[in-house]
Amino acid sequence: MQQKNHIRHIRNERLETIKKDYRGNKTIDGRFANGDTLYNPPFSKVLSWQLSRNPQREEKKQDDFVPPIFEGSEFIESDKDMVVWLGHCSFFIRLGGVTFLTDPVLFDVPLLPRRVGLPCPPEQLRNISFLLLSHGHRDHLDKKSIRAVFESNPQLKALIPLRAGDILRAVNPHLPYQEAGWYQKFDLLPEGVEVYFMPASHWHRRGLLDMNKVLWGSFVIKTPTLSLYFAGDSAMGPHFEEIEDLLGPMDVCLMPVGAYKPAFLMAKSHMNPHESVKAFNLLRGGTFVPMHYGTFDLSDEPPGEPVRLLRQIAAGGMLPGLRIPAIGEPVLLQDLY
Repeated sequence: MQQKNHIRHIRNERLETIKKDYRGNKTIDGRFANGDTLYNPPFSKVLSWQLSRNPQREEKKQDDFVPPIFEGSEFIESDKDMVVWLGHCSFFIRLGGVTFLTDPVLFDVPLLPRRVGLPCPPEQLRNISFLLLSHGHRDHLDKKSIRAVFESNPQLKALIPLRAGDILRAVNPHLPYQEAGWYQKFDLLPEGVEVYFMPASHWHRRGLLDMNKVLWGSFVIKTPTLSLYFAGDSAMGPHFEEIEDLLGPMDVCLMPVGAYKPAFLMAKSHMNPHESVKAFNLLRGGTFVPMHYGTFDLSDEPPGEPVRLLRQIAAGGMLPGLRIPAIGEPVLLQDLY
C-alpha cells in the first residue's frame, strides 16, 4: 500500500495575509512546494552538466567582462532615497527614509570567489535598519556577511522566509528576525513603509538533508509614492502577474538576469534576460535594474552576455526603463519619476 504524503499549509499566523483565502505555503512531508508541486533538482542533470562540454567555452574564456565599480561610501551617509548595487543580488536601498540590505554576500563563498570587489569595506555599511533575505542558497545567505553587517549595525532586524530563523540563530542568536510566508506583510516597519514577502519559483538547499526545508521568495517595498520589487532568485512563472494584481505596478524592479545556461538545468531556477524582461512587463515595471550577473561564475554563459542581451532588447524599444549601474553607483529614486 502506497504511503500517503503528509500535507500542511503554514504561514506566520501573527502576520496579515493579503491574498484572500490563502491558507499558507504548502509543505509535502515537511518540504516546501512551488505552489502545489515539489521541485527537486535532479542530480542526474547536474552530473550531465558537469560531464558535458560548454558550447560557449571559448567565448566565455575570452570574455573579460566584470561590472565596473563606483568606489566610495558617500551613499551610506546620504539622506536621499536610492538603490545601490553591491554585486550579485546585494543592494543597499533607502526608501521612505528606511534603509535595507538585500541578500548580502560581501566576501568569497566556498568554491565561489568574487570576480569583482565592493565600493567600500563591508564595515562601512552602517545605518542599516532591515536585512532582507530572499532564500537560503549560499550565494544569497552568507553567514560571514550577515555576521559582519550585524556587528556594524546593532539595530538591524532581519525579514526572512519561513523556517530561515534556525540559520540566523546559528549566525548570531541576538539578531532579531521575523519570518513570513508568501503574501504576508511584515509588521516591524515604521509608518509609511510596507514590506511584503511574495512568491518566487525556486528551491532551497544548503546541506545534504535540508532540501526545500526553508522557504524562498521575493520582496515588495511600498511607500505612498513608490513600489519597489526585489525578485530574489526565480524561474519564469505566473506569480509575476499575480504580484502586480495584488500590489499594483512596480516602479522599480531589481531583476535577476544571469546563471541561465545550460537551460536544461537552470530554466526551473533562474531566468534568462528575455524572460526577466517578460516578467518585468508582467509587473508593469517602470525601471529595470539587473542583478545576479558578473559577480560570481555560476553557469555556462559568458559573463558579459546578460548585459549585451539587455542592451539589445532596450535598443529594440522593448525595455525603455533599463538602468545598468556600476557596483556602488547610486540610482536616485527621485530622479526616476
